[in-house]
Amino acid sequence: MKFAYYPGCSLGSSAIEYHLSTKKAAEFLEIELIELEDWNCCGATSAHNTNKLLSLALPARNLAIAEDTGLDVLAPCAACYNRFRATEHSVREDAENKEKVQKAIDMEYSASNETVSVLELFAQKAGVDAIKQKVKKPLNGLKAVAYYGCLLVRPVSHTGFDDPEDPQTLDEIIKALGATSIDWSHKTECCSAALATSRPDVAAPMMYDILRAAKEAEADCIVTVCPLCVMNLDMRQKSIKNKYKLDYDIPVYYITELMAVAFGATPQEIKTDKHFVEAVKLLERLPLEDNSDMGDNNTDNKKTKQEAAASKDEDPEALQKKINAFKKGFEKNPEKMSARLIDDEERAKILAEVVTGDEKKVTKLAEFMASDNEKAKKAAEAYVTGEIKKRNK
Repeated sequence: MKFAYYPGCSLGSSAIEYHLSTKKAAEFLEIELIELEDWNCCGATSAHNTNKLLSLALPARNLAIAEDTGLDVLAPCAACYNRFRATEHSVREDAENKEKVQKAIDMEYSASNETVSVLELFAQKAGVDAIKQKVKKPLNGLKAVAYYGCLLVRPVSHTGFDDPEDPQTLDEIIKALGATSIDWSHKTECCSAALATSRPDVAAPMMYDILRAAKEAEADCIVTVCPLCVMNLDMRQKSIKNKYKLDYDIPVYYITELMAVAFGATPQEIKTDKHFVEAVKLLERLPLEDNSDMGDNNTDNKKTKQEAAASKDEDPEALQKKINAFKKGFEKNPEKMSARLIDDEERAKILAEVVTGDEKKVTKLAEFMASDNEKAKKAAEAYVTGEIKKRNK
């Protein structure tokens, strides 16, 4: 498997550990990454806030270079990925824009190739089973929350590789490495992005909410795929701690760092020791046993047994924190939380209407979600069925 590789501005500097671990994980999975020659900045936030044509032309030049090679493009940075996909969509759907873009870059570009994210590449192109087979040091004992952020799975018309409200590809990779992926309320919330620089008064509570939610979910760490998210949640974590009087540190990893370590690399080899919040000791404390008898470590049956045991033995205070986190999720975004419990879009909408303003129902669903998600789903379906009967009378 071969892909053109677009590191972007971050992966050669502030996100060097992302660059090294992505290359290392790809190497273990026998995926060849060929860095684009003479690539340029994608424009990220600045370009599309300044000039629409520029916001398309900057990514288009890189995509045109890749198109000449006949390869699809891997863009690990979530912002770069989002801008590349937006450009592909614009060029394919709007002939006038296509002509303007080609004139601006002075190159032929027809968007015949495609940009993939790290999650698409590893979870879907390589496959979760292939990841499991490469694990030599399973991350048993690590409890993580998967943080997708706001750019990776939205808008669906541009991305479309995962659910925009309750994505699963990052969770699947975490589980394939032997770790536990904890369901939580903030997996697709925005970290504030560049507002952390221009409007720290707005950004600080957004970052705090994510860190607090991760801690309340009893996570050991946050796992993501976005350099800007890591910058905000890792580099700025100390200032958030000071502002909100927090008494904990929580490491923030790129998923590729965990992959590389689970495949056999050392944290130092991929520069995990460069994090602002200490991130090496947690990995070194894990029971990194040989993977020869890993077997069905991540099967649904075993997962159910482990979750049931964990719920039974869970500290009451910790359980209450989880319940409070789910309640807050329902209060903040009932549609999103309802979609986690009911797959059918129309029934999920009805559930959101039913629980809005009904503290008793919200509390009951939150309690079930914290201890037994299957019960939560059954209760949700019962609420919807009851509401439909009432409406039909």
